[in-house]
Amino acid sequence: MHETAAQAGELARVIVASLDGAQLHERDVEVVLAPPFTALAAVRAAARESAVALGAQNMHWANAGAFTGEIAPPMLVELGVRYVIVGHSERRRYFGETDADVNRKVRAALEHGLTPVVAVGETSEERASGATDERVSAQTRAALEGIAPERLHDIAIAYEPIWAIGTAKSCEPGEAARVMALIRGSVAGLEHTPLLYGGSVTPANFAAYLATQHCRGGLVGGASLDAAAFAALVRLACDKAA
Repeated sequence: MHETAAQAGELARVIVASLDGAQLHERDVEVVLAPPFTALAAVRAAARESAVALGAQNMHWANAGAFTGEIAPPMLVELGVRYVIVGHSERRRYFGETDADVNRKVRAALEHGLTPVVAVGETSEERASGATDERVSAQTRAALEGIAPERLHDIAIAYEPIWAIGTAKSCEPGEAARVMALIRGSVAGLEHTPLLYGGSVTPANFAAYLATQHCRGGLVGGASLDAAAFAALVRLACDKAA
C-alpha cells in the first residue's frame, strides 16, 4: 500500500526509462509492476510503449456480486492487467485469507486469462518448530488443487518466507533452493512452472538466488519503490538469461 496514482505513474515512468535497452523480449525476461488498484491505470499509461507488463496485488474470485470493496477479475482484465498476486502472506495474516480462498482465486485468474503469482511461505514460528516443509507443501497443494496439469505452466509460484518480508533478513540461497525443490515435488507437473523468491530481495543478494537450480526470478517488495534498485534487479535477471 504505497504511492498515489500520480506517484506510482512517475515511478513506473522512471523504471521504464531505466530499462531502456535491457532487451527484455530477446532474453525472455518478464517484468511486471503491481501497484495498488487506484494506480493501475496510471502505471499502465506509463508502461504502455514498453515491454513492462501490468499486475495486480489481489483480486476476488467472483465475476461480480455483493462483495463491497473487492475487485473482480473482469475489472482487472479491462485495465490491461495480465498478472495477479494471490495468497500473499499479508493477505493471509491480516485479512484472513485461507488456502481454499487462494485456490478459488487461482482458478478464477486462469479462467480470465490472468497469470496468478501464488505466494507460499512459513512464519518464523513454523520455521523454528521444523514445520517449514509441511506448511509450504500444504499451501502449494491447496492452491493448485483441481488445476489441470496442462495449466500449471500458466502459473508462477513465489517462495516467500514470511519472516524475511520487510525485515532486511533473507533466506540463505541454499535453503531457499531446497524449499523450492520441495515446492516442485509437492505437486506433479510443476517441472516447468516458474518459481520465484520473495523476501527482502535486493541487488546485493538477488544474483545468488538466480544462481540456484530452481529460482527463475523474484517477487520484489521494498526494492521496487526505488527505481534504480529495481532496474538493477531486472538487469541481474537479464544477465542470468543472456
